[in-house]
Amino acid sequence: MADECYGHPQLAAVYDPLDPDRPDLDAYLGLAEEFGARRVLDIGCGTGVFALLLAGRGIEVVGVDPAAASVEVARAKPGGERVQWIHGDVDELPTLQVDLATMTANVAQAIADPQDWRRTLLGARRALRPGGHLVFETRDPAARGWEEWTRERSHRVTELAGVGAVENWVELLEVRGPLVTFRQTYVFGADGQVLTSDSTLRFREREEVERDLAAAGFVLEEVRGAPDRPGRELVFLARRP
Repeated sequence: MADECYGHPQLAAVYDPLDPDRPDLDAYLGLAEEFGARRVLDIGCGTGVFALLLAGRGIEVVGVDPAAASVEVARAKPGGERVQWIHGDVDELPTLQVDLATMTANVAQAIADPQDWRRTLLGARRALRPGGHLVFETRDPAARGWEEWTRERSHRVTELAGVGAVENWVELLEVRGPLVTFRQTYVFGADGQVLTSDSTLRFREREEVERDLAAAGFVLEEVRGAPDRPGRELVFLARRP
């Protein structure tokens, strides 16, 4: 089940305008070039920002996401016809032989259930050609990033064309072991409507991720830091033998 911020049509429509700056994707574009990828699977493609950047470079892209509203936003964007969009998860994928599979942003952490996580890794492995790579990021638990998820730190008001003022903020709800739950609140100034979205992320230790990758049949090649968030993110580069 997709969180409301991705699955609610009104929230999916404002997702990109509320977060237009995506320097985190530059590293993934660089990795696609580094690996010489011509076919890419974007797992958790959301509103399609990364998939469309790849397609604009002439790369064949399949984007899959469980949030129908986000997939519809992606499909309607300029160039959307160049990407194969799939509403669902890795179990809905056709037979693929991609060079690179990615999970950008918070996708890996949003798959909080261990069984769903294992199923996703196995699905990514099936979709890759032998020698293909899986790349994803996860926040380093040691940085305790959730401590910054407060209304005081996150509150902002954004004026959006055709929508009006949107007020939004994040509040931490609970930390239970590796699971961190938070709430995003959106207030639409035009009519006063208030929408909320609760999300739970799993903050995996590096050793846990390494074990999970090995169990799914991957060879871990490297763990890098995210260049735009030094000391806060771990980027895993794994290969299907």
